[in-house]
Amino acid sequence: MTTKIEIPSVGESVTSGVISAWSVAEGEYVERDQTVLELETDKVTMEVPAPASGIVSYGAAEGDEVDVGAVVGTIDESVAKPAGDAPVAPVPEVASGSTSSDARPEGAEDGSDGAPREETQRRQERASGDVKATPLARKLAEEKGVSLSLMTGTGAGGRIREQDVLGFVQSGASAPAATLVPVAGSREVAVERMSPMRQKIASRLVEAQQTAAMLTTFNEVDMGAVMELRKQYKEQFAETHGVGLGFMSFFVKACVQGLQKFPLINSYITAGADGKPAIQSHNYQDIAIAVAGKKGLVVPVLRNTEGMGFATIEKTIKDLGKRARENKLELSEMMGGTFTITNGGIFGSLMSTPILNPPQSAILGMHGIKKRAVEDPHNPGQIALRPMMYLALSYDHRIVDGAEAVQFLVSIKDAIEDPARLMLDI
Repeated sequence: MTTKIEIPSVGESVTSGVISAWSVAEGEYVERDQTVLELETDKVTMEVPAPASGIVSYGAAEGDEVDVGAVVGTIDESVAKPAGDAPVAPVPEVASGSTSSDARPEGAEDGSDGAPREETQRRQERASGDVKATPLARKLAEEKGVSLSLMTGTGAGGRIREQDVLGFVQSGASAPAATLVPVAGSREVAVERMSPMRQKIASRLVEAQQTAAMLTTFNEVDMGAVMELRKQYKEQFAETHGVGLGFMSFFVKACVQGLQKFPLINSYITAGADGKPAIQSHNYQDIAIAVAGKKGLVVPVLRNTEGMGFATIEKTIKDLGKRARENKLELSEMMGGTFTITNGGIFGSLMSTPILNPPQSAILGMHGIKKRAVEDPHNPGQIALRPMMYLALSYDHRIVDGAEAVQFLVSIKDAIEDPARLMLDI
């Protein structure tokens, strides 16, 4: 009996995707629900499980764009599971051009390379230090004469993909030190397919700039009070709640207060029943947190942050961030959001103008903390070195007035510089 491997439905707005990697080799036996391939869409990367146990046959290649519902392979259920899948101990690599009769089991049928295909694959794995890699990556590494054990994989579970091998080869890291001689006037050019997610990010950013009257206002905030509070209670907080106390929870709580005071910043411009522009307001604060994933920027959403405490915010952000870096976020976790926070400071940014996340009306940009000479808050008229952060609020001027945007940003500044306001809700 043969079972089809079909591309499942991801969400109403997703109609196709790209097979970024097959997780099993063609002809390999898989168990039911074992991951057989990674599908990359314009919103999320997902793992497609095997619908049955058996031998896998490809119907599409890595890099192919496939529609939802398309058949991309089959599983032959009539084949019994091979016996003896115990790992084979690594053996030294054989010099190019040499052969060894000990490399295959006695009595085995020869393949095209003098050994059965399964044994050939095992030898490749042993030579590569048992690293996880897609079949195309293994083939390319063999053609280029490079070792997979020297590479870092970007696929699911750290699996090495074809793009990882190409990037490794192009970097020159695979060549011995003695051969790394600079070539004057080298003009090598590499062209790589833009992933569906990156294409979607690009189109949304362009859409934001073309459709919104985007403006950015700036302020600076003294982080001294929050840093002192965090230093005083971080150990007790971690022991009590099982999670570290970061800066983001303070900013999320400050934004919740600000959005409640200035509800237009928490609203959308949408089409009304008559087709004319209307304002969609929200009595909740769903705050999206921008996270740099392996394949681009993603913005998972914290739902109903107005009802969250510091510990819940920290735990949720930690979980979403971890799964974003592992490409394990669900599409539903990135849908919606009434406001966004992005923190370029973790990468060293001192100042930026963040771009709106449509259809939202505003986004807060956090930046690096630097000590600067400012007026001492404890000794007016005196100069002191204080840990300062620049804040940027980009907003849609069609719905948010400048005065309202400035006051919102000032409310964030006031709450961070006097964290007691967050506890007292003032």
